[in-house]
Amino acid sequence: MLNQPTLDKLETLRLHGMAEAFRAQTDPAQRDGLVNLSFEERFTLLVDQEWTWRQNRALTRRVSQAKFRYPASVEDIDFRTPRGLDRSLLRSLTQDSAWVAQHLHIFLLGPTGVGKSWLACALAEKACRDGFTAFFVRAPKLFRDLALARADGSLGTHLARLARIDVLIVDDWVHAPLGESERRDFLEICEDRYQARSTILTSQLPVAKWHEQIGDPTSTDSILDRLVHNAHRIEMRGDSMRKKRGGKEA
Repeated sequence: MLNQPTLDKLETLRLHGMAEAFRAQTDPAQRDGLVNLSFEERFTLLVDQEWTWRQNRALTRRVSQAKFRYPASVEDIDFRTPRGLDRSLLRSLTQDSAWVAQHLHIFLLGPTGVGKSWLACALAEKACRDGFTAFFVRAPKLFRDLALARADGSLGTHLARLARIDVLIVDDWVHAPLGESERRDFLEICEDRYQARSTILTSQLPVAKWHEQIGDPTSTDSILDRLVHNAHRIEMRGDSMRKKRGGKEA
């Protein structure tokens, strides 16, 4: 039969979705449903399947590379538990992830366990579905990685990689006071991303207290000037979701 050589060529060309659709079209069990379709319509089905296959593969890769702390999605946001979440704001943020296209930031503020990290992952996962890249990192690990990069001479490469990420999530921001090198590195990150990329910061502290945690007044002003004016603040409250749900946020 001529089908197998065609399938082999499609696989060699890495047209795996099209090969899958071609197998389906040549399956005798499905031929009755295709008999009335024109050549153009059947070819469109092949192309659509290849497109879908590639889109799904790209999404899987983006989500994997994001290193999300939680497998979260905006469809699962719990609005029943009183946490101060504005349903209309979150709906607008998740509509095609326009905030990412506009290079806006999001601050998720509130006590521990209220679901800040989970919500950050959900918003960024939606951005991944809308074609953007994301990366999740806790602030202590971010600064450890930057210190190691400085020590081995790869700091510039590391900063350049962070600058290319559409949505950078920094979890537990200013949980501890910043040192001089941490202030300098984070200012560099903010400068690279200013009006070019989006950042989500989760913090137990209100923005008014970030100044004393960052430390140096000049660095603080420079960092916050690049973040605060283009940011949505979501101030969360309530009891720990972990206590209610056996260690899981939502």
